[in-house]
Amino acid sequence: MESLSYRIGNNLDLDAVLDLYETSTLGQRRPIHDRDRMASMLRNANLVVTAWDGELLVGIARSVTDFAYCTYLSDLAVRQSHQRQGIGRELIRRTRELGGEATVILLSAPAATGYYPRLGLQQHLSAWTLQPTSTLQ
Repeated sequence: MESLSYRIGNNLDLDAVLDLYETSTLGQRRPIHDRDRMASMLRNANLVVTAWDGELLVGIARSVTDFAYCTYLSDLAVRQSHQRQGIGRELIRRTRELGGEATVILLSAPAATGYYPRLGLQQHLSAWTLQPTSTLQ
């Protein structure tokens, strides 16, 4: 993969991002058919690292960070045709490096729970979520 490069920034073509999500299977867990919501998700992320094979977007790490304490890596996606080549690992490495001293935090898709420990991430057993449709008691 001689033409592989990495870029920083969220000024991306939305159609290219949606195609990547679709071809990485992350689209199954993201609102890819709601263009406005996806555009907002991309626009409001303050740390985005992408991987490119020439002009083809092949990977993305989309995060929200304070660059001091925590970086929430909300999306990590690599096009299926480019998986198992170290792209995901490099996207996480660059996210961590750019996040300063912040701890990288992510919620794993069920199918990826075996991937992250191999990279050195530690499971945290006390993470909680509150869905938009849930009632706060």
